[in-house]
Amino acid sequence: MNRPMTLRPPYDFLVFAAFSILAPGLMNYATTVGAEPAVPVFKDGEAQVVKAFVDPDYWIRHDLWVQTEFDSDDDDKPDRMHVSVTRPGQTESEGLKLPVVYISSPYFAGTGAKGKEFFWDARHEVGVTPPEREHFPAVELKSRRPIISKSHAKEWVPRGYIVVHSSSPGTGLSQGCPTVGGDNESLAPKAVVDWLCGRADGFTTPDGEEKVVADWCTGKVGMTGTSYNGTIPLAAATTGVEGLEAIIPVAPNTSYYHYYRSNGLVRHPFGFLGEDIDYLYDFIHSGNEPRRDHCDCEVRDKEMLQGFDRKTGDYNEFWAGRDYINDLEPLKAAVLMAHAFNDWNVVPEHSVRIYQALKAKGVPSQAFFHQGGHGGPPPMKMMNRWFTRYLHGIENDVEDDPRAWIVREQDKREKPTPYDDYPNPDASPVKFYLSAGAPERGKLTTDSAADEGTETLVDNFSFSGAALAQAEWTNHRLIYVLPTFHKPVHLSGTPRMTIKLASNKPAANLSVWLVSLPWTESKKTKITDNIITRGWADPQNHASITESEPLVPGQFYELTFDLQPDDQVIPKDQQIGLMIFSSDRDFTLRPTPGTKLTVDLNATSITLPIVGGDAALAEAFKESKSEKKE
Repeated sequence: MNRPMTLRPPYDFLVFAAFSILAPGLMNYATTVGAEPAVPVFKDGEAQVVKAFVDPDYWIRHDLWVQTEFDSDDDDKPDRMHVSVTRPGQTESEGLKLPVVYISSPYFAGTGAKGKEFFWDARHEVGVTPPEREHFPAVELKSRRPIISKSHAKEWVPRGYIVVHSSSPGTGLSQGCPTVGGDNESLAPKAVVDWLCGRADGFTTPDGEEKVVADWCTGKVGMTGTSYNGTIPLAAATTGVEGLEAIIPVAPNTSYYHYYRSNGLVRHPFGFLGEDIDYLYDFIHSGNEPRRDHCDCEVRDKEMLQGFDRKTGDYNEFWAGRDYINDLEPLKAAVLMAHAFNDWNVVPEHSVRIYQALKAKGVPSQAFFHQGGHGGPPPMKMMNRWFTRYLHGIENDVEDDPRAWIVREQDKREKPTPYDDYPNPDASPVKFYLSAGAPERGKLTTDSAADEGTETLVDNFSFSGAALAQAEWTNHRLIYVLPTFHKPVHLSGTPRMTIKLASNKPAANLSVWLVSLPWTESKKTKITDNIITRGWADPQNHASITESEPLVPGQFYELTFDLQPDDQVIPKDQQIGLMIFSSDRDFTLRPTPGTKLTVDLNATSITLPIVGGDAALAEAFKESKSEKKE
């Protein structure tokens, strides 16, 4: 390896100091640890912690810049990505070669302001041009020291891996512009993998010519990370880069359209009402000070603000270019997806849609799901087996493990239940129809024979979805409920809604919740298990998510859309309720209250994926002998 010797401010002293401090430890390595060569050790198909790799005093840490194949900031020079390496000292003292666990992020150098005053104002009518938002001040670098992150090192280095981090384009000390899902965010990690495999150049400084060679890497690389850091492994894998053998994306954003829109409707991630892709750009743009204004102008103000269409919410070329399902053809890395069914930030469809596509493509893939919120990686045992198989090449038969692992309700995340696949292969669709009952509760039934007419709700964003679901009487929602279960009912898959409705205005929000009743919210934590899943759609996109049309007041339109995927066991003594309302105050725009939606009950239905199908549902409705006696 060519060590950095000719360094330029502000990097020279710090990088040189890192090597100087480590040198005595490396020289004393043989007498301290022993003469036996240190090598990875495996047991039961997992890489074990090796004593010789544990002590961080014997780790080598160094920084460099990898040259990419793109020039996203238009300065007539290829962008260079800032990279840091943490590796066992034996890769220097003994010439040991090891595989790499690689993490890339836009967050390592700090992020922008989180004040809601910088969000888009969601308080306006649906289908109109929104008022402009204020851009927050430029992000200040958290540190100018060439230190990216120490995450994952303590987990993987002792098990015989090298850990590599990089800052994504336009963040930290990496050059280029952030694009929030643009091509450069796929090609940047590709360049790092190419460098690790000897196909790209790394340099000791961001503008120098002294090269750094990764001669300690076996040419096998795996990637992981959570949220945006989980998106980047998928982005890298879509390039088909050689050497990227396996990825473990945790709660990845696989489509920025599905993050900021739903079926033609402008929708926000939970807790971030008014956030859109241009805000996320500002939030992560922590680097490239000489070209900041150029990036803001060309990427944010031209590409994003002219392409994201916050007025109609339609799917267009801008969004298609940031949807990784369109780029899966070259992908060949083994993929272990991880997501939560109650993640209302990056909703679960992000991972489910990619997992289904990878299965169809024949890529080695498994899925881990849990019942919590945003984030949450698979148990270390699962991740270890995945990387052991595909990075170290140990034949541990992980490819023959069950395809899906789901943490059941009340179970610890470390103990998921294995299933043959997701959705559960034993699940089958059961269709339910609506029986009138507004403004109180109507019924869900499998019988479609009755003539139920129409029912009307009045939009009012002042009421939360939770309040509407618990209300005994309100004209701000319609709700239809199944009889009480006497046995648990297992849902597994993606519910599908078909609704025929009319609006008294040219545009309106449409929100649907599937809930479990009675409501049992914790007064202390305000956490509820009653939300089974949710969905949102724009009636103006009844025919297509790429083209919307103003609604003719009073005219009925039929649209079909999916709710978020789920796998949940509804306990006995509960009921499933279907709630239809307009504005979801936590997710949608907040128009002036008063819009009326009229639903044709005879042409409206919901299909639920029930394990055991009709037979299991019928069994759940049967009272036991003891219950009948009571």
